[in-house]
Amino acid sequence: MQNEINKAVQTLKDGGLILYPTDTVWGIGCDATNAEAVKKVYALKQRVDSKALICLVADDRMLKKYVKQVPEVALNIIEVTDKPTTIIYDDAQNLASNLVAEDGTIAIRIPDDEFCFQLCRRLNGAIVSTSANLSAYPTPKSFKEIQQEVLKGVDYVVNLQHEKICDKPSSIIKLSNSGVVKIIRE
Repeated sequence: MQNEINKAVQTLKDGGLILYPTDTVWGIGCDATNAEAVKKVYALKQRVDSKALICLVADDRMLKKYVKQVPEVALNIIEVTDKPTTIIYDDAQNLASNLVAEDGTIAIRIPDDEFCFQLCRRLNGAIVSTSANLSAYPTPKSFKEIQQEVLKGVDYVVNLQHEKICDKPSSIIKLSNSGVVKIIRE
């Protein structure tokens, strides 16, 4: 696993795109602070850049680097949830501007996955995580369902867990600083 982390981190630092297994589905990733790399993700997915992407961070310390004010309830949700949960936060900071939604929000998840944890740790930063498919197509449930265009469009394919079946994206909850909680996807 260390060798794969090293290769993936180097690709991310070089502004490249990786294809990697997350805690939910196979994802296309890049350094979340690199606007040019984020632009490549949108281009590869053939997705309009007004549709926000999700980021992964290693832990709540790293989360606080990218969100001005993390609501206390967010930390409680992260601690008690038993399934992958992405939270949309107000007031994103220190991220590529084309990654942040027009209203200043950002969707971030702390994955319960050793590879993703180590990847974020070694990069020392947030990583984009968007499903490994073109926008008009369904999310692939396994590595072998990933389209050739996606496989050829990334700079590095992580050679781990190719047999992993990923049948569910994360839940998404929007938490505003005003205390409003909205479930976007269960």
